[in-house]
Amino acid sequence: MSIPFLSSCTRRHFLSQAAFAGLASSLPIRGIPAYASPHSADNSQSATPETGAIRNRAPLSPSAFYFLPLGSIRPAGWLKNQLQIQASGLSGHLGETWADVGPNSGWLGGTGESWERGPYYLDGLVPLAWLLDDARLKAIAQQFIDWTLTHQATSGIFGPSSNDDWWPRIVMLKALMQYQELTGDPRVIPLMDRYLRYQLRELPTRPLRDWGKFRWQDQLLSVVWLYNRTGSSYLLDLANLLHQQGHDWMAQFDNFQYTQRITADYLKLEQGNGLKDLSLSTHGVNNGQAIKTGPVWSLISDSKADRGAAQKMIGLLNRYHGMPNGMFSCDEHLSGLDPTQGSELCTVVEYMFSLEQSLAITGDASLGDILEKLAFNALPGTFTDDMWAHQYNQESNQVECSLHHKPWVTDGPESNLYGLEPNFGCCTANFHQGWPKLTNSLFLFAGAQNTDAQDGLFAAVYAPCEVRTRIHNTSVHLIEETEYPFRETVRITVRPASPVSFPLHLRIPAWATEATLRINGKPQPKPAPGTFAVVERTWNAGDQVELTFPMTPRISRWFKNSVAVERGPLVFSYGIGESWVKLRDRGLTADWQVFPATPWNYALRIDENAPEKSFTVTESEIGNTAFARRNAPVQLHAKARRVNAWQATDGATDPLPESPVATDQAEETIQLIPYASAKLRITAFPQLKLHRESA
Repeated sequence: MSIPFLSSCTRRHFLSQAAFAGLASSLPIRGIPAYASPHSADNSQSATPETGAIRNRAPLSPSAFYFLPLGSIRPAGWLKNQLQIQASGLSGHLGETWADVGPNSGWLGGTGESWERGPYYLDGLVPLAWLLDDARLKAIAQQFIDWTLTHQATSGIFGPSSNDDWWPRIVMLKALMQYQELTGDPRVIPLMDRYLRYQLRELPTRPLRDWGKFRWQDQLLSVVWLYNRTGSSYLLDLANLLHQQGHDWMAQFDNFQYTQRITADYLKLEQGNGLKDLSLSTHGVNNGQAIKTGPVWSLISDSKADRGAAQKMIGLLNRYHGMPNGMFSCDEHLSGLDPTQGSELCTVVEYMFSLEQSLAITGDASLGDILEKLAFNALPGTFTDDMWAHQYNQESNQVECSLHHKPWVTDGPESNLYGLEPNFGCCTANFHQGWPKLTNSLFLFAGAQNTDAQDGLFAAVYAPCEVRTRIHNTSVHLIEETEYPFRETVRITVRPASPVSFPLHLRIPAWATEATLRINGKPQPKPAPGTFAVVERTWNAGDQVELTFPMTPRISRWFKNSVAVERGPLVFSYGIGESWVKLRDRGLTADWQVFPATPWNYALRIDENAPEKSFTVTESEIGNTAFARRNAPVQLHAKARRVNAWQATDGATDPLPESPVATDQAEETIQLIPYASAKLRITAFPQLKLHRESA
């Protein structure tokens, strides 16, 4: 069936609402002269720079890799289609149907919402607009940018005068950094410098609190970014002060206490503890953002333990709250291992951003595997195909999207509806960064701190794209042609302006045990899974690198010994029949409930000796919407039987039966499709007890 599409919503109360009223500030905000005249909204020449990446200045510790200047990477193929879908959906029209980022936004000088939503929106809109070279989207972004750059007080603070909270300005700094890289606007660095000097003066008497205290690592990125461009020593003092006042995430995970489902009673939310440290330290989005804390701080500390902290944090979150779609549960807080628990969309995109940053700093190839799993499953799995509506919470086992309080630990009954602003509007403002920032992370710059002898490129995540950069003062154009993650082959054509020698680092996924590598058609030594294959050579125009990642179906084990099915970076689900019922119109879109139209309670038959033989694979053409249910690009077929005792109550599955399970129902062949293609789904299956196991 075709999925209907959606729009607007009423404001929903959230944990932070009690604090929202306290954000007012008496500091006057006055427009001050800009350092230079504004750039126009269309900077297409600046959007395709052929310049090298900026390395870390001493005494910062070197990163394993560095981000290419924004605009160096352009999407192609299905990825470009996905970005265009996003631009044609809510991202490109949000201000027309949602007042919080509309003309009366406080970040446009109005009297409307003046906290995080304008900055959140801009953090994704800026890279989306310039990646697509979309003049209309650039013009929307430029209004927010120009207002912000011309509304800085003489003290150094900028933004709406109705609050002086550190947190929304942390987000706006991220948006401004991207904009400066894309356009070269000379107003940005002076504004950031004045503001960060102001913050260094103010923090001793007005320290970080609530959201800013738990998300200080995001501001540290801005401090490092500016230090690498100006070398101002006060920024190192500010970095240390942020670390001193921010929540100690490394200590939390060194003695991890949150191993169970975190409930409202545990947090004592009824006593108004929504912004207390206990609530904020178990909050899903905070944990998603925190994953990069160790790697980012290691740039200052030069600590090996800090650099490896991301893996430790991910390991503990997966052990106690891991989900088959690559996420950890958080609806709103850490929610345990049951696959009916949800994961918040804000957490998905923030977790992705943490992985992108951590991968660049540490060079840990396994982080790329996790990033791909999120990007190709959890991210598209929480949107309608046209991206006109999203969920607040998605579930791995999601049998109904309706107005029920189950199974959420602290969220409300709208949490898994598809709509404009289900449950709370933070995700409506924040989801826009997911696809654009992934695109800007596909390739990274490989270069040592003090020498350019080993300058090269690193293929971090695989998707169709083009790269234009300079290596050893030579223009290099790379073209990546692939239908990955749906297909096995990646072809990279290198087109330098003249012959140039540099290493090309290629991430080999841990699951790609039979990967092959060819250069200009000639087989190369077999690359090891979970590592980088490094090709060092003098590249001539037209040289081709071909990677093949055989995608054999495999199984993984989850809650109650359940089984999930994976192939390459894709997770597969049983797509339940969907009945879409409009709940209400929301301006340009609507809110929808989705009810099951077919049975879903299946147990899979698995051949323990050769699990891959339990599935047959068929492939279809990849359409303009890669993750659509209709004509899903890959399908798996498996034997299964229904388990009648496993039912649903109030829109959520009853407890998952312990595997293996026995049933007298007839055997059927069912179809599994990519997780993101199924808006109602079973992803963690009971495993069928075979007759010989009952003997």
